[in-house]
Amino acid sequence: MISIAAGHVTLTDRRTRRRWVAEFGAYDIAAVQVTQELYAAVTGCWPSTIHDRRLPVVNVSWPEAVRFCNAASRRDGLRPAYALTSGDEDVVWDVAADGYRLPTEAEWEYACRAGTSRPRYGPLDDIAWYRHNSSERVHDVGGKRPNAWGLYDTLGNVWEWCWDIYDAETYGSYRVLRGGGWFDEHWSCRAGVRRRSHPTFQIDDVGFRLARSVGH
Repeated sequence: MISIAAGHVTLTDRRTRRRWVAEFGAYDIAAVQVTQELYAAVTGCWPSTIHDRRLPVVNVSWPEAVRFCNAASRRDGLRPAYALTSGDEDVVWDVAADGYRLPTEAEWEYACRAGTSRPRYGPLDDIAWYRHNSSERVHDVGGKRPNAWGLYDTLGNVWEWCWDIYDAETYGSYRVLRGGGWFDEHWSCRAGVRRRSHPTFQIDDVGFRLARSVGH
C-alpha cells in the first residue's frame, strides 16, 4: 500500500463539460491491482477465464469487489468498510472504518497523476498495456514503469472500479470505472477519463485495486 496525504483534485466530465473540486483525507492505496492469487486466497474463487496468479483479477462485478474488500478486512483484523443492507446495490460506506475499500474516483485520479498535471505520467508504451502493445490480452501486474509515487498500471491493463456513482440522475446506480484497459485505444488511457457501468457488469478488462482510510 502507498500512503497518500490529504489533498484535493479537480475532476472533469467531458460528456457534461462539468468540472468540480473533490477533497479527501489521507489514505493508502495499493501499488497494484488485486491479483487473481490474492482474490483466490481471500474468497476461494477464480472468476477470471485465464488463471494466472499474477494477472489482475477480472470478471468481477462492483458488489463482488465490495464483498472482497470486507472479506480481506476481516482476514487481516480490520473493521470492514461496507455494510450491505438489502441487496447488492444498497451499500453503506462506514467512513470511520480502517478496512479495505474501493478508492473514490478523486483518490484514484490523484494517485494516478502522482503530482503531475499531465494526462499521463510518462510515454504510454512505457507505463501501460493498451491495444497497441498488449497483443489484445491482459498482462501480469507491475510489468510496466510505475508512476512517481510507486503505483503500477493505473493506466491500461484493466479498468478499475471506484466507489462513486457516475451520474445518478441520468444513469441510476451505474458506478465509475477509471484507467483504461488492454483493449482500449490510447485516448482512453488518460488520468482524467471517466467511464461508467452497471454495478453487475463483469468482463475481462475490468478489475479493481484496494484503498484504506487512515488517521481515524
